[in-house]
Amino acid sequence: MAAMNDDIIALFAAQGGVATSGQILTHLTRRRFEAAVNTGVLERLWQGVYCLGEPTDGLRLRGLDLSCRKPVAVCLATAAALFGFDTEEPADLHVLDPPGCALRSADGLVVHRRDGAPLVMRDGRRATSPAWTAVEVARSLRRPRALATLDAALRSGTCTLPGLWRAAVEQKGRRGIVAVRDLLPLADARSESPMESEARLVMLDGGLPIPELQVEIVDGNGELRRLDFAWPEFGVAAEYDGVAWHSGPEAMKRDRRRYNALHDAGWSVVPIVFEDVRYRAWEVVARIDGQLRRARAA
Repeated sequence: MAAMNDDIIALFAAQGGVATSGQILTHLTRRRFEAAVNTGVLERLWQGVYCLGEPTDGLRLRGLDLSCRKPVAVCLATAAALFGFDTEEPADLHVLDPPGCALRSADGLVVHRRDGAPLVMRDGRRATSPAWTAVEVARSLRRPRALATLDAALRSGTCTLPGLWRAAVEQKGRRGIVAVRDLLPLADARSESPMESEARLVMLDGGLPIPELQVEIVDGNGELRRLDFAWPEFGVAAEYDGVAWHSGPEAMKRDRRRYNALHDAGWSVVPIVFEDVRYRAWEVVARIDGQLRRARAA
């Protein structure tokens, strides 16, 4: 920032943190401009468009607006991020082709045509509507991640299940839509993370009864606990741990205390970690099924 004078700082402030090289060169010599770029004071966003300091997705979008001389609309994961349900976090920005602007896909940018896609305003930017976005993103993903997106869309509060169904009808005939329609009856706003969504799909694909999600109980220590997956009529639960189970002595003690307290309250708990969901799905199903069978026989 030390290389920038007040006029440059004012220019960037007036344009939301972005400026063209032509604008910058009205205040800096070519030599000082190149020095600012080489030292990272100025960062290139797109051809001929720069920002001060570290680029963000917001700055990258404003840089596109400046380059196109009009606001660009966003779609797919970039729109999902605006609505708060992006589960994939891709590096690329996804935008709609602005009318009258020869915008082309480039490194870090994918330009799409989506004729007829419904658009809404979100945080001052046009985006494909939440339900349309959720269905379109889900169509491009593997089944477990597609369900995670649908769950996250419902959890965000920007989508409803009827709205997702309508969007699926609107996208009839497009690639991947049949798989999305098959998943919609399983979508649930109570799923709190993408991996919990994946774990639930493993259970359902394995033929287990549909679990209740986020069931609150009082354990044997008198503490209120919430179970990720539960079959209350059998006193069986499964819990997804985001880090490796028993990753150290203290974690082992905490887990043991937690599961003992749940056992004292009449619950059998099956712990699940990432590797179980991705690589040992049938072992997870077998462990839970075994607990359910024992509970039925008791």
